[in-house]
Amino acid sequence: MRIGLIGTGRIGSFHAGVLARHPEVESLVVADADATRAAGVAGALGAQAAPDVTALLGHALDAVVIASATAAHAELIARAAGAGLPVFCEKPIALDVPGTRAALRAVAEAGTELQLGFMRRFDTGYRAAREAVRSGRLGRLHTVRAATSDPEPPPAAYLPLSGGLFRDCLVHDFDIVRWVTGREVVEVYATGSDAGPAMFREAGDVDTAAALLTLDDGTLVTVTGTRCNGAGYDVRLELAGERDQIAVGLDDRTPLTSVEPQGPAAPGKPWQGFLERFAPAYEAELAAFVRLVRGEVPNPCDGPEALAALRIAEACELSRRERRPVRVEEVP
Repeated sequence: MRIGLIGTGRIGSFHAGVLARHPEVESLVVADADATRAAGVAGALGAQAAPDVTALLGHALDAVVIASATAAHAELIARAAGAGLPVFCEKPIALDVPGTRAALRAVAEAGTELQLGFMRRFDTGYRAAREAVRSGRLGRLHTVRAATSDPEPPPAAYLPLSGGLFRDCLVHDFDIVRWVTGREVVEVYATGSDAGPAMFREAGDVDTAAALLTLDDGTLVTVTGTRCNGAGYDVRLELAGERDQIAVGLDDRTPLTSVEPQGPAAPGKPWQGFLERFAPAYEAELAAFVRLVRGEVPNPCDGPEALAALRIAEACELSRRERRPVRVEEVP
């Protein structure tokens, strides 16, 4: 199989390494707006470097992986789909609903596949949680608590391009809540704080946020997130039912210290970032994409799934701005 990779930044370089090691990937072609960086990644992996996207798409590819800057995702999806190629794309498809819908139309018209990079769906803990909920082991689910806490803020220049904390970061939580529970979010009530570094206020963003989601069966979900969690990278999901309660992301590296006399010891090596915490999940999602291209499995996370998560994020942002509960159906 011959795969083209667009974007060789932090996550793109990681994906390139995964693809280069995959036994079904015979050759890899990479491109980036920074041609020198693309050449460096290609040279380190024994891959080919294309000078630009047009040249990359001319390499008789079997599929394309997109890990470029967010603003370019929708256009690149449309170009790859127009070339008849299956596409894997890092989230989001676009920073707004109209742009997302336009890209999905291009994929549908081309009759190709689009898999989105919601890697938590491939994490062992989240998969076990999904099975626990779907099997009825927890009984009636009444409360879900999701949290995503980054150890430090991203570069200031990234913030105006990110779409904000709800769209850029907590969209992962919105997707995984739907995937684990099998329910839809019908209403949100969200707020945020920009009391941290000044760059968040300057970008019109928040560094910390919280949202209360109501699912279509009445289950209540709290989602919290921050860019300023100095203890480490903390991503957890807690699910409480009438029979049992379970947690994802609770292990000896969770950056959480008990102050109880008999509590567990402080983590010796807290998680420090998403690539470290979710490395196996990132590898698994690309392995699934290769199998999708080969026609061996159905799409594990298609475009409409990504749109559903984005609509929740949009509803949260609207709720934060207008300080009121928002029905997800208010987002077109």
